Amino acid sequence: MKPTPEIVRLTSLEHDGLRPYRTLRRQLDHFREGIFVAEGEKVVRRLLASGLTIRSMLMTPEWFSALFPEGPSSGGTSSLGAGAVVFLAEKKLLESIVGFPLHQGIMAVGMTPPERSPAELFEAEATEQPLCVALDDLVNAENVGLIVRNCAAFGADLILCGETSGSPYMRRAVRSSMGTVFGANIVHSRDLADDLRSLRSAFGVRTIAADPAGKQHLYGVPLTGPVCIVLGHEGTGIRRQVLEACDTRVAIPMWNATDSINVSSACAVILSEARRQRSGGPG
Repeated sequence: MKPTPEIVRLTSLEHDGLRPYRTLRRQLDHFREGIFVAEGEKVVRRLLASGLTIRSMLMTPEWFSALFPEGPSSGGTSSLGAGAVVFLAEKKLLESIVGFPLHQGIMAVGMTPPERSPAELFEAEATEQPLCVALDDLVNAENVGLIVRNCAAFGADLILCGETSGSPYMRRAVRSSMGTVFGANIVHSRDLADDLRSLRSAFGVRTIAADPAGKQHLYGVPLTGPVCIVLGHEGTGIRRQVLEACDTRVAIPMWNATDSINVSSACAVILSEARRQRSGGPG
C-alpha cells in the first residue's frame, strides 16, 4: 500500500513547511540545501512522473482535484512518499505566500538527486558516441534551462555545469527547461577545465568550444565519436583557461552582418548538427 502524503489546508501563512515558497528568489540557498522548486502544471506533472523525491506541493484545491482525481495515493503520485506534505490554499493566499502573482496556482519542492562524477556517468551510459554539453560561466537561468531542454531534445548524454555557471536546478532554469531537467544527467564541476582534460584522457572525448571567433566553421567539423560541446558566458564567452582545455574552437556561420546568436540557440544549432552527423540524416 502506498504511503499517503499529509494534506494541509492553509488559512494563514504560518507553517514551517512553507519556507521554501517564501524564499523563491533565494535560488542559490535552495541549491545549497539540495532542493529545487518546480512551478506550473507541465513542470509539476513531469516532476511527479520522474521518480525524484518530492518534499512538498503547494496548490489551489482546483489543481489538487485535477492532479489527483482519485486521491493523493493514486497511481500518478509515486514520488509523493511518506513525509511529503500537500499544502492547499486559495490562489490569493498562495500568491501572498510566494510574494508575487502566479500564472498558475501550482508549485512543488523536490530534492536534487545525488550526483555522480563525469567518469561514473560515462561508464554507466556505455555508449560508443557519448555526447555531452559543458556550461562555462553561464549566469542567466533562463538560458541554462533552455540549454537543458535542447539537450533533452537532441539526446545529449551529460550536462557538465562549470563552477561559475548557474545550476540547472535554479527555479527559473527548471521552469525554462519545461521539466526536462528531471531526466537529465547533470554534474556540477568544481574545475571545468580540469574535468574536460580528464574526459579527454580517460575516454578520448574531444572538446568543441562554441566560439564566434573560432577559425573553423561548424559544418566542416566532425562531431561524431565522444564529443563535449562547451558553451560560454552570454556576453564574454568561454573563459580563457577553459578555452585552452578545448581541442577545437568552432563558429556557426552567420549572415546579414550578424555576429552571434543567443547561447541557447547556438546550443540547438550545434546539437542538431551533431545529431545529423551521428544518425546519417539528411544533408
